[in-house]
Amino acid sequence: MTLLQLSPNALAHCRFAISPLAETVGALITLQRRCTDPASARWHAKHRPAYRRWLDANPIAAALLPLIATTKRFPDMIAIPPEHGMNTRLGAELALMAAFGDDDIRAGVRAAAAASWKTHRLDWLEQQHLAARTAELFDEGWRQFVEPDWSRRRAVLERDIMYRAGLLAAYGWKHAVESMKQRSVWVGDNAIRFSNQHWPDRIIDEGLIFVPRTTTGGWWTCERAPRYALVYCAYGPHAEPTAPDLDGTDALSTLLGPGRSRIARQLQTPATSTQLAHTLGQSLGTVSSHLAVLRDAGTIVGTRVGRSVTYRLSEQGHQLLQLLGECSH
Repeated sequence: MTLLQLSPNALAHCRFAISPLAETVGALITLQRRCTDPASARWHAKHRPAYRRWLDANPIAAALLPLIATTKRFPDMIAIPPEHGMNTRLGAELALMAAFGDDDIRAGVRAAAAASWKTHRLDWLEQQHLAARTAELFDEGWRQFVEPDWSRRRAVLERDIMYRAGLLAAYGWKHAVESMKQRSVWVGDNAIRFSNQHWPDRIIDEGLIFVPRTTTGGWWTCERAPRYALVYCAYGPHAEPTAPDLDGTDALSTLLGPGRSRIARQLQTPATSTQLAHTLGQSLGTVSSHLAVLRDAGTIVGTRVGRSVTYRLSEQGHQLLQLLGECSH
């Protein structure tokens, strides 16, 4: 068992961040693997052919990406803790990646290969300028498969952080972290069970950075001592709306209408009108109109935070979704 042991100082300084690099890594792993998640199927089918063509044209991508999709340990140059919180930019992360030495990259990739459940070719490591080539690879992966959809993805990430921050304010870090996994992960008063593998525990003193991503799967650490980050799957990561049943049994849509029912389902996690527009792929005007009707009906309530209004289901709205078997948490 591997623990992330947090000192009292670390517990007081844990925080959230957004990492375009972590989002890109998660997206490329999703495309590398066979799709088993129905919610990702449409996106996977759309981008998989372009991804396969990219691998055919890029020998380093063809060797490195299958490795990171089948290992229990990422190379250090891929797992970089974000340094600028919610304002982290991919360029800053790739600059850190490009600063690695060739020998460091070779050592990290070989360690990842040793922790993989498959055999991988490593002859590409004999090339020079590996850091720059790797940074270019992830920049290209970002531009092809993540950037076109970044506004939606970022809205999902911001909503997740808002949701976790609410849990943190009400219940503390233990409950906020426990909600990230289906099984209990908190050990004692100050440690998180990161893995069942017998690796050395991480002693964290500066504060752990929690980084959501929209792709599914396990979590991973980013380690650049004394900075440590934990990348996890965001709550409700998929933006595809729940489609009405073809047999007419979508009771919520029957009661509220298709557009308003989609918003009600989304507001099981609080969101602003802008975040909802990004997530649902609708205009801000359309979303605002639906929100006004739902608010007048008492299904949702809004709370002003700074310049934005955050909407959530009212008690009446929760009862309605529970009655129809719609509540997800």
